[in-house]
Amino acid sequence: MAIVGIIVVLGGVIGGFLMAGGTLGVLFQPSEFIVIGGAAIGGLLVSVPVSTLKQLVQDVIGIMQGKMGPSRDTYIQTLLLLNELFQMARKDGIIALESHVNDPHKSKIFQKYPLIVHDHGAISYICDTIKLFLAGSVPPHEIEMLMDAEIDSHHEESGITAGVIAKIADALPGLGIVAAVLGIIITMGHIDGDPAEVGHHVAAALVGTFLGVLMAYGFFSPMAANLEMRNRNNSRLLHVIKAGISAFAKGMAPSVSVEFARRAIFHSDRPSFEETEKLLKDAKNKGA
Repeated sequence: MAIVGIIVVLGGVIGGFLMAGGTLGVLFQPSEFIVIGGAAIGGLLVSVPVSTLKQLVQDVIGIMQGKMGPSRDTYIQTLLLLNELFQMARKDGIIALESHVNDPHKSKIFQKYPLIVHDHGAISYICDTIKLFLAGSVPPHEIEMLMDAEIDSHHEESGITAGVIAKIADALPGLGIVAAVLGIIITMGHIDGDPAEVGHHVAAALVGTFLGVLMAYGFFSPMAANLEMRNRNNSRLLHVIKAGISAFAKGMAPSVSVEFARRAIFHSDRPSFEETEKLLKDAKNKGA
């Protein structure tokens, strides 16, 4: 959808310009692109460390690939995984989970749920929390506080790149004005030329303002909003895991703990009570 959105933005702007009688070649001003793009990239290099730049590139690629966070299937696999872990802990004791959480990528339980195993943040969140149970002597309310702290740090860290892109979007209209001013300076050097030549230079200068505003509000601001939405969705998955594990730590039955987790899922992705019950029964029969 991100690629479709870009096409729609360009189609609407360029299409409207052509319908009004504009000439497409006028918009092609390489010097304006270099001024705006170079200044934006330079400012980015000044403002953020290399690690953030690498993450920024990965996030932009993720936008183009249409990644928007956990899907409904991811939530269902999360509920099933939590249920299986809770059932094993209730039946064989929490120590039975040690080999699974120490190396989840080799665990027969975790391998049943590839959408969770391939989510590094979620799998670490589950395993690290269960390791606290194995360590013992940590009250349930303190485990819950620790899980909240990790969610907060994850949310803040994930929001860094969205904030960087938002700041670029804020700067682009100003950089467009810089390009336009440079164009006007060049125009002043040809003020004694014929009107057509002066008009050409003025048009080229105005393209700078146009490009800065278009790139800010047509591309970079939506990209920042996309990352904020993905960050929210990823944090929601951690809230779901936290709800289930916290309930189990307080002595709730596995099925009740899973229900706590299910209630933390947004309605748009939440399976119904009956659907979840059927999934848990099917998993139990399959395991038997």
